[in-house]
Amino acid sequence: MRCGCAVADSALVCIGESLAAYGFGPDHPFGTDRLQAFWSAARQCGLDQRVRILSPQQAVESDLLRFHTQAYVELVRQYSATGEGFLDAGDTPAFRGMFEAAATVAGSVLAAADRIMAGTAAHAFVPIAGLHHARRDAAAGFCVFNDCGILIEYLKQKYGLRRIAYVDIDAHHGDGVFYAFAGDEAVWIVDIHEDGRFLYPGTGFADETGTGAAAGSKLNLPLQPGAGDEDFRRAWAEAERHLQQAQAEFIILQCGADSLAGDPITHLRFSAAAHAYASERLCRLAAEHAHGRLLALGGGGYNRRNLALAWCAVVEQLNIPSAQY
Repeated sequence: MRCGCAVADSALVCIGESLAAYGFGPDHPFGTDRLQAFWSAARQCGLDQRVRILSPQQAVESDLLRFHTQAYVELVRQYSATGEGFLDAGDTPAFRGMFEAAATVAGSVLAAADRIMAGTAAHAFVPIAGLHHARRDAAAGFCVFNDCGILIEYLKQKYGLRRIAYVDIDAHHGDGVFYAFAGDEAVWIVDIHEDGRFLYPGTGFADETGTGAAAGSKLNLPLQPGAGDEDFRRAWAEAERHLQQAQAEFIILQCGADSLAGDPITHLRFSAAAHAYASERLCRLAAEHAHGRLLALGGGGYNRRNLALAWCAVVEQLNIPSAQY
């Protein structure tokens, strides 16, 4: 069923200096220049004039605690004050202001979700977000607070949603989301990623389909290194069959651009056309089942040109009015 409510046609895109502040310095793959790389490209093609801007917002602690433990939130606060050491085995260094920067990622995602749930937007994109490796009680893989997990809990707890679809096309398996909700039958997951035998975090195998009452609600689609757009399309056909079963009330897309050819730390070879296709198909599914509700999160991507191409392709699709699907 298509959305019957009146919503503005243009997509929301979250842009602002406080969102760009999440990053680990110029020598780290996840630097603070990533948002600017995307937004410069968006301006060059005039996309900035066709979307609405959402200002970043910092999450309150009670929202962080929807997913994370109190002890972990306090640990991040302590590391943020000193800016010294690592939150994990060496991927995620502390920096001064880290707590506020990570909380702004989460808060901006929740603000976008509120606008979607209020019916003032159907689609939104938060470029510095999709931090899918963080666990409930630990950081991992450049991810401090897991905004994806916080969002899922928020949609369940604040809005009472009972069917949420989480779709992840980042090259890395979204382990922090997958295992946190492996036994949750309200959360349907599709994760298309590079095979964990070849890439961090070494998880996400095809025989992992959910546990207990949630068995069958999760779908891992690992691809071999070097897989390209044709491989993605084949995987997507299976993904879409799964999502049709879900009939979700809200769809989340983690659209990491590290799955494009030329990323410095991964081995997939997609083009931006894969991201455009996934976004277009999810817009159709959202219009059919979820009242148009689709929120995209930027995720990974460490080749700046790639992330600009992929994210602009996503936003182009999100900016098509829901009524056209």
